[in-house]
Formats: sequence, structure tokens, C-alpha cells
Amino acid sequence: MYLVLQNILRFFILILVQIFFLDNIQFIGYISPMIYILFIFSLPARLNKNYVLILAFIIGITVDTFNNTMGIHAFSSVLIGFLRAAAIRAFVSLDEGENPTPSFRTFGVNNYVKYIISLVFIHHTSLFLLESFSFVGLSSLILKILLSSLISILLIFGIQSLKFKK
Repeated sequence: MYLVLQNILRFFILILVQIFFLDNIQFIGYISPMIYILFIFSLPARLNKNYVLILAFIIGITVDTFNNTMGIHAFSSVLIGFLRAAAIRAFVSLDEGENPTPSFRTFGVNNYVKYIISLVFIHHTSLFLLESFSFVGLSSLILKILLSSLISILLIFGIQSLKFKK
């Protein structure tokens, strides 16, 4: 029950921060930080894939609703929700019956860093490709993907490091 309440609270806090603060930040048109995806990353490691996909869709469509972006956040969120289990298997070996919430402490710093970087990069690549829906201006698109991914990763690590110090 505690885990459910914690995830509900995490959902609302990340949505509010994303919508009211981060969506209003555009540094030189290239940096669009996204931390709402931390919700998907922080779901228990062995949570049923169907639940992960449903929750990823809900958080993505919520951001789409407030940003009027017609499903691109929902698509990108569901994509990382789908790939999340494979990323966990690739970077972390879990014991049978173990179901940790992904973090620096449970995955180890090195594995958690790889987990976050890979999924953030996939999310941002799909999001910005769908947003532009073109390969025209490919160099500026790549710059936007890289800079936004970097800032999002740093924000996620900052949030998680506060949790890590407890």
C-alpha cells in the first residue's frame, strides 16, 4: 500500500513540475528538460509489463494534454515503458523473487547510470523525431536531442542523489 501511495505522489509531483516549470523553460530553443519520465524509471523492476505500459501511457497522455502535443509524449513514454524491462535485464542481474525500485542504491551507481542514460536518450530521440517529423535540419535536431538528454539526465541524477543520501 505504501508503494502505491508513493507512486501516486511521485506521479503528481513530477507532472506538476514538468507542466508548470520545465515546459516553460526553453534555453536557446535546444534544451527541453523532461523529468516526468522518472516516474516510469522508478516503477518496481518486476512490475507487470502491462501495468508499466498503461502507466507510461497515462503519464505521457497527461503531458500531451497540457502541452497540446497530440500523443508524442504518450508514444515516447510507452516506448521506454516497453524497453524498460530489457534495459533492466541488460544492466542489472536480479535475484529470483527480488523486485527493487530502481535507484542508485538498488541497482548500483554504474548500472543505474547506464539504465537512465539509455532510456532517456531513446525517449528524447523518439520524442523530438516525432515533433519535427522530418530529417530537415538534422544537425539542429541531433543537438536538441543531445542537449535535452544531458540536462534531463543531470536533473534525474540530482533528484535521485537527494534520495540516495537518506
